[in-house]
Amino acid sequence: MNTAENPPHNVLGSEVELKGNLRFTGELTFDGKLEGEISTDGNLNLGDNAVVSGNIQVGSVVVRGKINGTITAADKIEIKSNTELFGDIHANKLVIEEGVTFVGKSDVNPKQVSPTGTPAPGDSQTQAPQKPIGQPVRLGGR
Repeated sequence: MNTAENPPHNVLGSEVELKGNLRFTGELTFDGKLEGEISTDGNLNLGDNAVVSGNIQVGSVVVRGKINGTITAADKIEIKSNTELFGDIHANKLVIEEGVTFVGKSDVNPKQVSPTGTPAPGDSQTQAPQKPIGQPVRLGGR
């Protein structure tokens, strides 16, 4: 039996292909293909075979596979080696491993991101405008 302290862990494997929006609670490992948006207050783990074309809004996420869309996390985005990410990222914390291809803007500021991915209420800090990156950046490797 699952309790609020032990939310369910769900798995959608590499044989899954979805078109539409995906919403869930708790934790999800997704290794399939999705054309649409993902949203949760919980945790998302994208597998090596994951292909997502759409925006992702989560509590936290471990990113693998190929993503084309904006990722917003209330807590942390962790991008694993060999991931291809084409889109902007917004989070309180960011971890990027060596060997990632990332094309987009990053906004990492614990005081700027609320659980809904918008600036925190009462936060009067301003941020310098971000400049888009024109060429893919490959971190590490050869």
